[in-house]
Amino acid sequence: MTCATNKAVILARGLGTRMREEAAGTELSAAQQKAAAAGVKGMIDVGRPFLDYVISALADAGVTDVCLVIGPEHDIMRDHYGNLDAKRVKIHFAIQEKPLGTANAVEAVKEFAGEDPFIVVNSDNYYSAAALTKLAQLDGAGVLGYERGPLVEKSNIPADRVAAFAVLDVAEDGNMIDIVEKPDPETMEKMGDAPISMNAWRFTQPIFAACEAIEPSIRGEYELADAVRYAIDHGTNFQVVDVAEGVLDMSRRTDIAAVKAALENVEVEL
Repeated sequence: MTCATNKAVILARGLGTRMREEAAGTELSAAQQKAAAAGVKGMIDVGRPFLDYVISALADAGVTDVCLVIGPEHDIMRDHYGNLDAKRVKIHFAIQEKPLGTANAVEAVKEFAGEDPFIVVNSDNYYSAAALTKLAQLDGAGVLGYERGPLVEKSNIPADRVAAFAVLDVAEDGNMIDIVEKPDPETMEKMGDAPISMNAWRFTQPIFAACEAIEPSIRGEYELADAVRYAIDHGTNFQVVDVAEGVLDMSRRTDIAAVKAALENVEVEL
């Protein structure tokens, strides 16, 4: 099957608050310390910048154009990827002037996307090329839905952190009904083996109208989950792609060593 998605967006505008925090017993190299202190998780050196691995996996899935959503202050990322001699992908940038949430970040890539569908992923997660390929080959909008057991077993993410992740309410036809964020134990019991969202999406044009239509959340941010709900309510189906594997997470300084070890034998080709 040929890839139906050539464009991808990486949300790299986050403040990296957890990464900025000092962790007892965490020893970092000078390069790692610089990226961590700036909150730019994708630039943390795990053999090479973490984001190199993320982009390489996207290229393995057939993506040829990658847009990094960054802040105006993120010179460290612009300097590296703006001068990168990449053979498989072309790197683009979109500026999110203020950290107003993930839906606002997606709005920033409207020009990059044009009329084309596009993948959206986090800058602090490494998804396998196999999972990204399944997402890229969808005909419409969709999301990766991770099975809880394999996600805990094959990731560097402790079960208690996974328990706080958003879960997907899925209809019998495999389409998403809703996304439930930070579910309480009672909700989880009712939802049973509902898949977990790791914020890996395939979007089509209606997502932009949805991002523009929603109101800020209680946190004062424009949330991608709210935009997805709006899109569903206005006729967009999101197919949930079942994934029984892990994701590497680079949220905290204590994650760095485990991520580096897991990626040690992964080849990168940009």
